[in-house]
Amino acid sequence: MEYETLLTVQGYAKFGLLTLTFIVFYSYAYSIYKRDKSGDRDFEGYSNLVLDDSIESKPLEDNREEQKGNDENHDSERINEEEKIKKGDS
Repeated sequence: MEYETLLTVQGYAKFGLLTLTFIVFYSYAYSIYKRDKSGDRDFEGYSNLVLDDSIESKPLEDNREEQKGNDENHDSERINEEEKIKKGDS
């Protein structure tokens, strides 16, 4: 390959990588925006963590294992309610 061809390929490769980086960054920023607006996560709480970082502060989120256990409890309650409805106990 000639030198000019290599420079052209290098230019297209740089442009492609820059475009890919741009798409990934803005996709991530949009996903954060969407999760914040839907109430899935409160990112303001994370930003306030910088100002309120004492040991007495309450955690921002529940432990993942506790959340998983709560979900299982809700599932078992739902199953019990469905069984009552099937039996006609209401």
